[in-house]
Amino acid sequence: MNTTTALLDKTVSTSVAPAERRHTPEPLLREALGLTLRAFRADKGVTLRELAAIAHVSPGYLSELERGRKEVSSEMLAAVCHGLDTTVAEVLIEAAGNMVLPSVEEELANTAPAASEA
Repeated sequence: MNTTTALLDKTVSTSVAPAERRHTPEPLLREALGLTLRAFRADKGVTLRELAAIAHVSPGYLSELERGRKEVSSEMLAAVCHGLDTTVAEVLIEAAGNMVLPSVEEELANTAPAASEA
């Protein structure tokens, strides 16, 4: 059995007082997954409609996932990952890395849509 360890490029400080942590909420997993799925789709040069057809979901639902507005089931995540020719594990590892970004919401706002989302 192979074991993979993900190393983060940014150190996460655990010495922050609980009162200070309340001012900077952690990003939601659905937001980090959405950012990651959009990035993987952009890297593959696949349109939203193409991926939706392969994963057997509506383009609207896939768009909601990518924008971090919908929670994804494990089955749906597996279908989307299959359509992107990647594994759930790779997407989750990348999403975990995205969760340490200063603001996933800011990153989503600054990320241009990949390929044609029409």
